[in-house]
Amino acid sequence: MAESEQRPATEADDAAFAEGSAPAAGAPGMADVEAAIRAATRDAHLRAAAEVDNIRKRAQRDIENAQRYALERFAGELLAVRDSLELAVANTGATDARSLAAGQQATLQLLQKAFEKFSIQQIRPEGAVFDPALHEAVMNQPTTAVPPGTITEVMQSGYQLNGRLLRPARVVVAKAPDA
Repeated sequence: MAESEQRPATEADDAAFAEGSAPAAGAPGMADVEAAIRAATRDAHLRAAAEVDNIRKRAQRDIENAQRYALERFAGELLAVRDSLELAVANTGATDARSLAAGQQATLQLLQKAFEKFSIQQIRPEGAVFDPALHEAVMNQPTTAVPPGTITEVMQSGYQLNGRLLRPARVVVAKAPDA
């Protein structure tokens, strides 16, 4: 008998069910139904586990690729800066100071454009209040010209990437003169 065909229940099946005995021959037994349910459940569980494993592997592969190639675009932007520096070095003896300075300025502009493209901001805090989260004090300078704790000079610029500190600005901080 095909699975799609069902045999109508008979009086013998009803009587057997009432007495608690097995149904008539050819009728599916309770053990068969339970086994089919277990098999279907096991199959669904295996399929779900395989799908979760595939998603995990795909995510891991995506993370590895993102880490491996994260700097690719930034590195491509820096190639123009390197080319400009190489040209300047190659022409050092053949150019005057004015054109050398112009070339350095052009190279700095290329680097600044690359930084802007990748959200790298320069920290130049002259006149700001010292913030240890963004600045590194390299020395204190006694002065009455500005309030204590004010940055009087930037020794080295700091940088942030998308708001996250890459390097603190190295600064000189005003302090009250000794009395």
